[in-house]
Amino acid sequence: MTLARSTILTVPRPTKLVLGIALCVATLAAVSVLANLGAGPFAHPQSGAAQAARVGQDKPVRRTSHGMTAAWVREENAKPGTDQWHITGHQVPRAIEGYADQVSAQQGGAVGLHVSTVATTFRVEAYRMGWYGGLQGRLVWTSPELPGAVESSPTIDPITNMVESQWPTTLAVRITSAWTPGDYLLKLVGDAGQASYVPLTVRDDASRATYLVQNSVTTWQAYNLWGGYDLYQGGTGTVSTYAHRSRVVSFDRPYDFGFGEGAADFLGNELPMVSQMESESLDVTYSTDVDTARAPQILRRHRVFISLGHDEYWSSTMRRGAIDAIAHGVNLMFLGANAIFRHIRFESSPLGPYRHQIDYKVASEDPLYGIDNAEVTSDWPSPPDPRPESTIIGNMYDCNPVNAPMVVSDSASWAFAGTGLAQGDHLDGLVGSEYDRYMPSLPGPQDMQILAHSPVTCHGRPDHSDMTYYTDPSGAGVFATGTNLWVAFLGRGCPPAITTTVAGTTSSCAGDAARQVTNNVLAAFGDGPSGRAHPSQTNWQTVLGSGGYSPPAATGPQELLPPSSATTVPPYVTNPPSVTVPPYTAIPRYRRTSPPYLGPPYLGPPYVSTVPRYRYPTTTSTAPTIPPRRYPPTTTSSSTSSPAG
Repeated sequence: MTLARSTILTVPRPTKLVLGIALCVATLAAVSVLANLGAGPFAHPQSGAAQAARVGQDKPVRRTSHGMTAAWVREENAKPGTDQWHITGHQVPRAIEGYADQVSAQQGGAVGLHVSTVATTFRVEAYRMGWYGGLQGRLVWTSPELPGAVESSPTIDPITNMVESQWPTTLAVRITSAWTPGDYLLKLVGDAGQASYVPLTVRDDASRATYLVQNSVTTWQAYNLWGGYDLYQGGTGTVSTYAHRSRVVSFDRPYDFGFGEGAADFLGNELPMVSQMESESLDVTYSTDVDTARAPQILRRHRVFISLGHDEYWSSTMRRGAIDAIAHGVNLMFLGANAIFRHIRFESSPLGPYRHQIDYKVASEDPLYGIDNAEVTSDWPSPPDPRPESTIIGNMYDCNPVNAPMVVSDSASWAFAGTGLAQGDHLDGLVGSEYDRYMPSLPGPQDMQILAHSPVTCHGRPDHSDMTYYTDPSGAGVFATGTNLWVAFLGRGCPPAITTTVAGTTSSCAGDAARQVTNNVLAAFGDGPSGRAHPSQTNWQTVLGSGGYSPPAATGPQELLPPSSATTVPPYVTNPPSVTVPPYTAIPRYRRTSPPYLGPPYLGPPYVSTVPRYRYPTTTSTAPTIPPRRYPPTTTSSSTSSPAG
């Protein structure tokens, strides 16, 4: 349409007839584009960095059986890939490690890297992660060799047990147009083979892509035990307890090497979905949950919002953004379990806003208790202001750990088309380790369609996991797998002849089925509000039985964003002027004589509680009559525990 308008303006002294003909041609061209994109408020204009790649394409966004595709994604993944992004060889934790001063950046910005290493020199290799013929990575940029230095030990806040580093900026990386928006791993490589990752999301705030994928960096940080403390445990020496956990965690520190070699949860719980979407050339863009907290209205710009394998930690603005998106017809996919369970809020660090993540878990410990209960960081289902995740997702987190087959309960659903699955078929090992289930007595949708209903046993208690789907009056659809393992299974291959029948129960390879169901949902959701073509078929009474359930509690007023926020995107945190530099800047270093900080020894597998999970409260809570505790207990108690997850 721009080209047609430009042509009209360059015609010298056109007659009314010529102008009329040209205007008709331009109008028909616009109608044709809208027809290809999908008319109405869910049409997709070209956006951001993808726009240049789409010039000359008759159909920049095209519908396929797997979803809405984009030419730029196909062209990007046709570029040469490499497997050199993998870390190989013997690695000593903390021999090289680092963190970025932002969790995400846009083209034209710069990212400061803070690196500590025993290596004499090191380099940074930037890999964009996707499909690339199955290699999953493409080398985009490499720094020159830079001098290494061992940086100082972190500080540990005596009140909140927050671990934070104050390392100088080692180099600053300009995010040029060569950095196609997407998920990146910055691989730190020492001269003696030392290696670790720093994850980074390159986002496009102007994007109106069909699919928005959210990287769950707040959950990564919650489980980051670098320095000996995370939001679940902490301590000194060989003693680490829940009572001594951090109440605040900082992004100003590396991810522990034992946590995805510095990539945190990205490799296991996110990359398989990223790879699948890009293998299908889907019209996708990426951001982080910090970006959702900063500008929740961005969700409205897309047809589908995708939460990945473990997306547990949400702030109030993130939650309001999801509710608001549903009200505006945006479909939501929750491809994990335990999402929106922990309530967090943010504060600034020396590097900028949204760098301190606050989560006391125990309401009475939070300084805001009795002052601003809506922002108290107890779990979302818990007092003093309970707002369970069921009001958004439909199902609700219940327990862990489990490992069980997923059992199909509605094989006639469009979600199972092309899978060959029949009623009662089992998908071995697909449910675990955390799971969600639908509880109709809780606040949330009542038009629930249970697609899979899977028996489990957790801590000796029989229970079940549910894969669910419901549609909102806006037309938006919400799909939830009810299991942590869904995304991980997307990356698993299936041998031939994978269907077996034992004692009348048919078991199928879960990987193939998960991929097909995911494609079906992506295709249906990519068309716009899925309730138009696929209204939920309520069946929970049949699947669960209708006895024993009380009416749902009132959910209160909808937490919608103001209408004006749809077009107002606040600027992201900008680097200080010293970080606006050429593609790289080597900063003069001096070598410290102190050894690298190693922290306490590895303490075994992640904490698993034997305490039953929180249940939706039936009573309210009042503020204490004494000042709230603002600090962790000073005594060591291995018996103090909290639900894991």
